[in-house]
This record gives sequence, C-alpha cells and structure tokens, in this order.
Amino acid sequence: MTLEDNQALLDRLTDVLSNFASSGMASSDEMYLSDADFNAMEYQEDKRLYTWQEDNVSTNQGVGNDWAYAYSGIYISNAVLNNLETYAIAGAENVRGQALVLRAIRYLDAAQIWCLAYNKTTADKDLGLPLRLNPDMNIPSVRSSVKQTYDQILKDLHEAVKLLPVKQVAATRPSKITALGFLARTYLFMGDDEKALSYSLEALSLQNSLLNFNNLNVSASYPIENMNVEVLLRATMRISGPVRFAVAKVPVSIYQSYHVNDLRKAVFFRLSSNGEVTFKGNYTGGSAGKLTAITTDELYLIAAEAYAKTNDVANAMKMLNSLLITRWKTGTFVPFTSTTKEAALQIIKEERKKELLFRGLRWADIKRYNRDGDQITLTRTVNGQTYTLPPNDPRYAIAIPEDIIALTGMPQNPR
Repeated sequence: MTLEDNQALLDRLTDVLSNFASSGMASSDEMYLSDADFNAMEYQEDKRLYTWQEDNVSTNQGVGNDWAYAYSGIYISNAVLNNLETYAIAGAENVRGQALVLRAIRYLDAAQIWCLAYNKTTADKDLGLPLRLNPDMNIPSVRSSVKQTYDQILKDLHEAVKLLPVKQVAATRPSKITALGFLARTYLFMGDDEKALSYSLEALSLQNSLLNFNNLNVSASYPIENMNVEVLLRATMRISGPVRFAVAKVPVSIYQSYHVNDLRKAVFFRLSSNGEVTFKGNYTGGSAGKLTAITTDELYLIAAEAYAKTNDVANAMKMLNSLLITRWKTGTFVPFTSTTKEAALQIIKEERKKELLFRGLRWADIKRYNRDGDQITLTRTVNGQTYTLPPNDPRYAIAIPEDIIALTGMPQNPR
C-alpha cells in the first residue's frame, strides 16, 4: 500500500467529489416543479420529499440516495486515513489533509439534510449524525449530538489547514484555501460570525479571483466555464428526480428580482416559450452536475454577512460591492449603501440568494435564518393541493432512510 495508491483513491471523482446531497435543494424555495413534471416523477419518495412529508422521502429502488453516497464518501476518506496510519506511510501530509477535508465536507453536507440548524443552546442535545471515523463496518452506528457532529467537522478542517499546500495541481484536490473556505462556511452555519469572517478573509487573502460576467457569452447554453477561477474545489450534487435540469424550474419572482443591467439575469437563466424559467448558470460548464463546493464568490458573501453581523456595515457593503461590480454591465453598477446592520443584512441575504442559486446552499440558509428569528414559511401547490413548511418545523431535519433506521436501531428524526 503506497502513498500513490491512497492518492488514487481520493482522485476517484465519481466516488469522492460527486453525488453530494440534493435533498436540500429539492426541498428549498429556489425551485419548483410543474404539475406535469411532478406527476411524471418515477419514485414516490421524490414526490414525498418535494412536498415535505414526514417519512419515506429517500429513493431506495436500487438507484442510491443521499445517505448512501454521503457515507460512501466518508468510508473512502476513513480507509485512506486508516491506510496512512496502519502502513506508516511517509510523506503523507498532503494526502492526509485531503482525506480530512473530504470527510469533513461530507459530514457538513449531511448535517444540513438530517440535522436541525446548529443552535448553540441546544446543540449538545439535538440529534446529530453517526460519526464513523473508522472503515471497520462492524462498528455499530450511533447518533452523536449536533455539537459533536460539528466539533468533528471543525477538528478535521483545522488539522487539514496545517497539512495542505496553499494550492493543488488541480481544483479536484482540496487545498489549504479549500479547508479555510469550508471553515468559513461551517462557522457561518453555526452562527459564529467572528470566526466566519476570520476564515473567509484568510481564504480570500490567498485566492480572491472573480469572474467578470461582462466577458461571458450570455447566449451560450452554459456560459460559465468548468473549473473557472472562482472554483476552489470541484464537488457536485447528486442529480435526483426533482433537481434535474429538464424539470427544475426557477420561480418567476426570483428571475424578476435581478436588475436589467445585472448580467446574472442572462447568464443564469433561459426562458421557455411558455414563460417558464430554467437555470443555465451551472459552475461545471454544462448539465453534468451542479457545483456544491466552496467558491470565491461565496467567500465574498460570507465575509459581507459576517461583517454586517459584527456591526461593520461599511466593510460589509464594500465586500458585497466588490463582488457585484463583476456581475453587472460595465459602467452601470451603483454600489449598495446602508447605514444600519439590519438593512445591510437584508441586502446581503437577498444577494446571497441570487448569487448562489442552485448551489445546494439555500436549504441550509433558510434553516439558519429561521433559527435566528426570520419567519420564512415555505409553500408549494401541487395538483391544486397546498403544502406548507413553517419556520423551525422538525421536518427541516429530513427523515433518515427507513432501511438505515431498521438496520442500525438508531433513533429517527423527531416528527
């Protein structure tokens, strides 16, 4: 067992950097399905997920589900970490760091689906994930707390920062910048704004390049190139039934929220003859997958939000405007201004929703915004029937697949 063998395991993109969870996107307010597309979906579980049902929301008819893919990725990271230790492989710092990042981001992704939003007053009691840190499949699965889940994520990422080079040979391997970026995202999700700010700024100090949307071909089928300068790690979402490009529609209210001089309106969307809006602003250069990993534009937004929450409104607006000027037609952008923390946050939240559309982040954002006092109620009408998801509802922790509960005896998420 060599170092090269273990690097090769981590370089298997289909096993490690693809099939991140899509249940959150399918449950969020950034997309909807027409009645015809809903009715045509093959699996009942997908229909139940889309309408926020309490149980049986994970497809299991031999095609895999978010849980299986999450823990498959975790298993590979654990296998590599175990190999490096068992065989005392020399010079393994880089490979070890990569494995730690990959394990951490799988757990972070999974926590947004099967756990409630991190709440520091209840995190040590709320149900977290089974923390499997060893590839031995005979070890029973036991649910940790949300606090223990996030503690493990942070532990892995902090250790990885010390091991990894600033940049790798390609954006398919986690780097120090990647680890710092995911620390910023993790702390933002946790509500630790000072640390979210610190790590987003540290990451941006190493890599802050942004695309200039004025240089994109807005009429192209997919105007944003694969592996562009903003991509710090190329990890993609599982394309389940509800989130397929052919069926996932963008609410017209979102489309209309972009100014006529905001180039994202042309880069991100295409209009059908019947007025339906679909998404083409994919960061993978085509329809093969939706990017979910960290990017520089997300880091600008994390820093802006964290500046605002720590009462530095001037720098919050400066950070936001530094991003947005690259998105508007040259010479037309008027910088956003704000005199209050509350007004700044309202602007930043709106721009975060518009910039990070279809990136697998909106579901986590809704959960944390509602935790912090926003009253976001989700509503969908399907075949004339209305479905509602109130703020902080237990269903924001999506049901774990029933076969996993049966096999392990772990407690299901409360309903």
